[in-house]
Amino acid sequence: MSRPVIGWYVHHHGSGHLGRLRAIAPHLDADLFCFSSLPAPDDLPAHCRWVPLDRDDQGETPAPTADGLLHWAPLGHPGHRRRLTTIADAVERHGISAMVVDVSVEVTLFARLLGIPPVLIAQPGRRDDLPHTLGLRAATRVLAPWPADLVPAAHLDAVREKVVHVGGISRFEGRAVPTTERSGVLMLGGRGGTTVTGEQIESAVAATPDRRWTLLGTPAASVTWSADPWSALTAADTVVSWAGQNAIADLAVAQARAVVVPQPRPFDEQHATAAALAAAGLAVVADDWPEPAAWPELLDRAAALRPDWSRWRTDGAAARAAEVIDQVARGGAGC
Repeated sequence: MSRPVIGWYVHHHGSGHLGRLRAIAPHLDADLFCFSSLPAPDDLPAHCRWVPLDRDDQGETPAPTADGLLHWAPLGHPGHRRRLTTIADAVERHGISAMVVDVSVEVTLFARLLGIPPVLIAQPGRRDDLPHTLGLRAATRVLAPWPADLVPAAHLDAVREKVVHVGGISRFEGRAVPTTERSGVLMLGGRGGTTVTGEQIESAVAATPDRRWTLLGTPAASVTWSADPWSALTAADTVVSWAGQNAIADLAVAQARAVVVPQPRPFDEQHATAAALAAAGLAVVADDWPEPAAWPELLDRAAALRPDWSRWRTDGAAARAAEVIDQVARGGAGC
């Protein structure tokens, strides 16, 4: 078979969905058409073409859930209509043979209705609602980017034969971890949103004057943003992080000792991940942002951890995901 053409839908919320594309794409010998309402990134591999999609969550959005059948398909919305038309046109013009969906029930269903096998990237949490069930059943394969033995995911049980647990996917996989002594605290935020205020973070810093804090991607006044925080991540004695899938995979690759504070997300995704980390002894978990007086003891507990991050199965995870996608694109999996 000639080199396959693969579509890839990248959800616009946060930076984790785009991060997974960046991690997996180099392992694919295929032409990729990447659909998203995110701005086109500067550092995509040469075999990836960015296809911008209209937003469908602005202005009037009547009846978006179709009486609970879907998550988001507003009636009469021109942006929604144009984004689906763009996908269908690309499928027809470029001969797309598989669609990776990270994440959208509606795009999963749309690809299947176009006769294109969808590879759905799953998320943890409580996802037993009708739209998730529909999307999982419509998918040809389901990639779970976490270890099966650590993170419960009851919503995947009914489609177990389709699910491949590839382990945590990190853009930093393969980088050398420095052996120099680590020091200080790194507060590592993200673009997915948080209920934690800058004042709360500054209060934690003030409550631990014996520790040097570095703040990246948070709402604190002294914050900076780093497109590549690897050096800071591997230099810190302890890391404070949210519980997104990519963030945890990055902690695992960096062999970090961490305090994890899950943020509110639909379907309790981050809380489910954080609970798994606590149960496995991989991180210290605080379900809510702690009061200032609690921080010295929390950081001491995290610094004393000796987490076995190999259990998160980051080594080879991106390549394992690419292998599944390639198999589907070459017609090796049907459902």
